[in-house]
Amino acid sequence: MYKRFVVLLLFGLYCSTFNAAAQGPFLLVLGIAQDGSYPQVACTKACCRQAWLYDSLRRYVVSLALVNPGTKQWWLIEAGPDMKEQLQYFNSQTHGAYPYLPSGIFITHAHIGHYLGLAQLGREVLNTHDLPVYVLPRLKQYLENNGPWSQLVSLQNIRLQSLDTSLAIPLITDGVPITMRCFTVPHRDEYAETAGFTIALGTHYYLFIPDIDKWQKWNKSIVALMADTACAGALIDGTFLSNNELPGRTMTEVPHPFISETMQLFKAAPAATKAKIKFIHFNHTNPMLYDASERLRVQQLGFSIAAQGEVLQ
Repeated sequence: MYKRFVVLLLFGLYCSTFNAAAQGPFLLVLGIAQDGSYPQVACTKACCRQAWLYDSLRRYVVSLALVNPGTKQWWLIEAGPDMKEQLQYFNSQTHGAYPYLPSGIFITHAHIGHYLGLAQLGREVLNTHDLPVYVLPRLKQYLENNGPWSQLVSLQNIRLQSLDTSLAIPLITDGVPITMRCFTVPHRDEYAETAGFTIALGTHYYLFIPDIDKWQKWNKSIVALMADTACAGALIDGTFLSNNELPGRTMTEVPHPFISETMQLFKAAPAATKAKIKFIHFNHTNPMLYDASERLRVQQLGFSIAAQGEVLQ
């Protein structure tokens, strides 16, 4: 019983809460788990056991809210299978101060943890009208030409907006400029390409790269990007801690940069650069979700772990 209490206490500290006094545009973390959320379906292993017993330990699929208090607008980044709960979570965390639905939705790619929530916008549920959904060109074509997503388009539940990697999207603001810019990253692009986002809040910005195959496959240097003084932080792929998390399965089938690999990549970086990195998108097997000692080890090496409910300004 004592051990269970300690586990719950540690996880309680791990989960941040929204600060209602936040001034200026901010990001609110709505989820930190990989596509299957946490705990994952049918998992009875030690990694998920406590989370099945205690709701407070559960985590939604990766998602962010980009919020502008000045205009009372917000935008959803990723529309995964937990979107129903995350819309309610946002409403609860912000004390009903914003419209229930976002002013628009940005989606990185066509894996289940990132776009399945769009189904909630159809006539069977919310029956929205012309809700802007920002996607890269191949994903736009995929949604237009494949059901059930094509029905959302034909019934005008959503209005697809093509992202252009060469253009920034200015979002309505009351003084502090907010812009979204996308770029492509190498990933398993079965249906569409994969985006990352640069989210600018005034003079500084955050990077959002929840999925990438391996850093060395990218034509950009994540180390150089993090060295930019205008970069306030980055929420990056932390799906797996190391190579031994999926026994009996070839991990090359689901390539991601292990947290251990990313930390090694930044080994020589200044402490201030390491501190900008927040790992996110944790698979249910990842000790970052359930092992306080492993989280502490990563933090002691100078890195951060995204927390559901965390605010970034």
